[in-house]
Amino acid sequence: MESPCILVCTIDDRTGYCFGCGRTRQEIGAWTLYTDTERHSIMQALPARLETVERKPRRETRRSRMARERNGA
Repeated sequence: MESPCILVCTIDDRTGYCFGCGRTRQEIGAWTLYTDTERHSIMQALPARLETVERKPRRETRRSRMARERNGA
């Protein structure tokens, strides 16, 4: 089954779209229940959605926190 997930899985509070794939929480949760046609339709909308999200999640990621701690900041 095709999926746009890139394992970012953080939702933009402003738009409601995932920073990584552009889907909503509802779409992510129901992804396996959609037909191929429904998934394809959603995937066609994702590039435009991703243009509307902020480029970085607002919360600190584990990777950035570890880098900050490693650098003594």
